[in-house]
Amino acid sequence: MDLFNQDFDVLRNYLPKDGTVHFYGYVLSQDMATNYFQKLLKSIEWKNDEAILFGKRMVTSRKVAWYGDKAFDYRYSNTTKLALPWTKELIELKELVEQKTKETYNSCLLNLYHDGSEGMAWHSDGEKDLKKYGAIASLSFGAERKFSFKHKITKEKINLLLTHGSLLVMKDETQTHWLHRLPPTKKINTPRINLTFRTINKLC
Repeated sequence: MDLFNQDFDVLRNYLPKDGTVHFYGYVLSQDMATNYFQKLLKSIEWKNDEAILFGKRMVTSRKVAWYGDKAFDYRYSNTTKLALPWTKELIELKELVEQKTKETYNSCLLNLYHDGSEGMAWHSDGEKDLKKYGAIASLSFGAERKFSFKHKITKEKINLLLTHGSLLVMKDETQTHWLHRLPPTKKINTPRINLTFRTINKLC
């Protein structure tokens, strides 16, 4: 089956209530997605992510990078990151995502997972610097990974498969009522890059 040519109902809300999640399927051909994946691996200033938990500094094997229109700062897990200027590839992908989602974004948090052992625990992107109820667009490259949502009250779970070159958008009250995570898996031994385009309200 040629999934790239498969029609996705981009108006479908994958959440049953209390938020909005749209999945666009493939927004890039597989060749284009692979080309961007290889360029992002080499051109992005990847650094191990850090968090301060219970007063202790933790360093993850997962790597991250933070880019934006201006030198936005972004604080999460008790650490602060300063946005770097857009690269050529990130500008191209930002314009593609804005065209597909009919939204605008001024920053992007990138994640590099080296294999399936690296993931992300349950959390919501509710930092005060983010636009309230704003859209967060997640563009995936590399290994296919399961992405999960869990309602904060009912504990209902929704799972989606994020594929190479696919786009997912979370918006409205999703971050208020739902947690999301990238569960680790022993079945994946190849890397994945995830770009999350978002809007920061505060300027440095």
